[in-house]
Amino acid sequence: MNRFSVRKVAVLGAGVMGAQIAAHLVNCRVPVVLFDLPAKEGPKSAIATKAIDNLKKIKPAPLGLADEAALIQPANYEEHLALLADCDLVIEAIAERMDWKLDLYTKIAPFVAPHALLASNTSGLSITKLSEVLPEAIRPRFCGIHFFNPPRYMALVELIDTPATRPEVLDELEAFVTTTLGKSVVRAKDSPNFIANRVGIAGMLATMKEAETYGLSYDVVDDLTGKKFGRASSGTFRTADVVGLDTMAHVIKTLQDNLADDPFYASYATPAVLKALIDKGALGQKAGAGFYKKVGKDILRLDPAKADYVPAGGKADPLVDRILKKAPAERLKLLRESTNPQAKFLWAILRDAFHYGAVHLESIAETARDVDFAMRWGFGSKQGPFELWQAAGWTQVAEWVKADIDAGQALSSAPLPAWVFEGPVAERGVHTPEGSWSPAAKAFVPQRRLPVYTRQHFREDVLGSGAAEPLKSGTEVWKNDDVRLWTLDGEVLITSITCKLHLISPGVVEGLLKAVELAEQSYAGVVIWSPDDVFSAGANLESLMPVFMKHGSKGIKPEVKKLQDALLRVRYAQVPVVAAVRGIALGGGNEVAIHCARRVAAMESYMGFVEVGVGLVPAGGGLAYVARRAAEMAAAGNANADIQKFLIDGFTSAAMAKVGTSALENRKLGYLIDGDIVVPHKDELLFVAAAQVKALSASGYRPPVRTLFPVAGRNATATIQGQLANMRDGGFVSAHDFHIAMLIAEVVCGGDVDGGSLVTEEYLHTLERDRFCALLDHPKTQERIMGMLQTGKPVRN
Repeated sequence: MNRFSVRKVAVLGAGVMGAQIAAHLVNCRVPVVLFDLPAKEGPKSAIATKAIDNLKKIKPAPLGLADEAALIQPANYEEHLALLADCDLVIEAIAERMDWKLDLYTKIAPFVAPHALLASNTSGLSITKLSEVLPEAIRPRFCGIHFFNPPRYMALVELIDTPATRPEVLDELEAFVTTTLGKSVVRAKDSPNFIANRVGIAGMLATMKEAETYGLSYDVVDDLTGKKFGRASSGTFRTADVVGLDTMAHVIKTLQDNLADDPFYASYATPAVLKALIDKGALGQKAGAGFYKKVGKDILRLDPAKADYVPAGGKADPLVDRILKKAPAERLKLLRESTNPQAKFLWAILRDAFHYGAVHLESIAETARDVDFAMRWGFGSKQGPFELWQAAGWTQVAEWVKADIDAGQALSSAPLPAWVFEGPVAERGVHTPEGSWSPAAKAFVPQRRLPVYTRQHFREDVLGSGAAEPLKSGTEVWKNDDVRLWTLDGEVLITSITCKLHLISPGVVEGLLKAVELAEQSYAGVVIWSPDDVFSAGANLESLMPVFMKHGSKGIKPEVKKLQDALLRVRYAQVPVVAAVRGIALGGGNEVAIHCARRVAAMESYMGFVEVGVGLVPAGGGLAYVARRAAEMAAAGNANADIQKFLIDGFTSAAMAKVGTSALENRKLGYLIDGDIVVPHKDELLFVAAAQVKALSASGYRPPVRTLFPVAGRNATATIQGQLANMRDGGFVSAHDFHIAMLIAEVVCGGDVDGGSLVTEEYLHTLERDRFCALLDHPKTQERIMGMLQTGKPVRN
């Protein structure tokens, strides 16, 4: 099998996007050289070096570990072009100037390796025009690769070919971007701004226009067009601030310069308020002011009438809130028929999106699915425009849009295409089990079936495609209210926690025990996996409240022991149990993961012990794990090593509720260890976890041997106490935080024993239970628990 191997990547341009693309490559363990212009003074690579240093300061963090900025090699075009010969992929990411890009291509072309792919990260310039300056030998290996900002967090990458690009080049690049970089790929046509920015920016312009028409303030619009509307929580104007108003203006200018014949051309005019803000240098978040401005802790929003900032906080009308909770068909009908300005505004922007998408579909994308994916992955929409249209009733919505066009209420007088009303789409919608509608092919076209997608058991698809639902797939083996045990191949038993936030309840404990029991009888092993962004948010405290109210902490203690025993059963199972961690694994969820034989974690996994937030200590074996790991690390380093040195990081993480904010940081914190695997693409997690179970089983897996291990003892507890007392007396922690931290210290150090004393996990579990239950009786802990249950926010007392 021919395999496109990427040993090293060169990124040309150390600006915002170039540097962050380089950072994400490093996150994914791809060596990278970051080029920029030679500096006029000092070291020639100073521009690239400064950009690399700045990566450590950017929020949200582009690097999984800030220290790994050092893995990016700085370079400049004057001294280091020869380094390109060792690169299998060259990504150009300089400023959006056609002349600058063409000049750079001329300069680098002689140094690009004969096999290497060259790609431009342009956000909207013509890929075909860019290719024209390249030598004939490079043109078949050239294409567009458009990452969305910020590259680490945004799923979307658009790939764009030219007439000369070899088909296998895009196939190879799609496989690399998917599996190695964890991105979701849409192939776009070489049209201005491609798909996501074309549709997204046109939609933002329409939103700004309709907001002005209906007299709505920016904060109200953002509340209306955020999560409750099925879009990114930042809404519209806040998103513009985050993107950068100058960046948005540049994308708008691309539309203006290249689409004079577009029937929506009039709607591409730069809004007066946007131009005024840019002229003043108020470019959004990076400039400290845009449509919004933060003053101290207060968020202000621009009032165009006053040309000044006023307090923000405007919200959607409760009537509109209720409408937005309705099913799609009823929701759109109510919005269209309402006299409420906010409802009329929302119908208008939906109508504009449907109209624009239908008119331009053939010129910008292969299928309607690509538009929906682009808006989902690039703009944070829960559904793309065609999905929502179909869900609300294709023909009825089409008639409504047509009526508004005919009445002169739409942004353009361009009619909807004939395919909207005639033939297969009119009968079935744009998305079907056979595929999604392609106006060019006049057929429903299925998703591209590249080998890379065989790794995705439940590949993401659009509403109406008839895609398999994970929790209704495979062969069900056992089920209760909180857990489903099932298998895809009869070899690996999949354990899916199905309750809200996958909270650890007695039902989950029952499910874990049943999974181990059944797997030891009939399967190679177990994968704990669920098809969403929560592995487990922790213990279900609310489910234990009736027991606590009736029996107090004495009634809780047996339930805690059941969890501890169940997790030891997982750890010492005769078959491998692999945790497939995606999203959050907190508190009890983290304890489930660390007791597994192996962890396979998505890059964006957030793991940690957060129990102190509700005034408790970890009690599912988490502190015993910290103590055991410290003993193991000390023994690996030196038989006479001081265990306390290896204990401090684990103690501090638990006492400060420190959460790893990437799989890389989780490895540093000890929640992931050597042998655990980081998977960049979330949809490949189940495949890799199941493969690990099979590999461990085929290798003759045996569980760890139960053994005694040394603890740090009472002297280490006293040392920690002294440090904590200084923090308490200095006002850095509260008296109750001090108390909880001391209880954590007592457990991880082994209680009132001499340093080096040998203990069992069960002994430490007893210490965990005692301190957990003692805290349950504490008034300040009860305040924290009730505060969290009522508001979802931690109480500091």
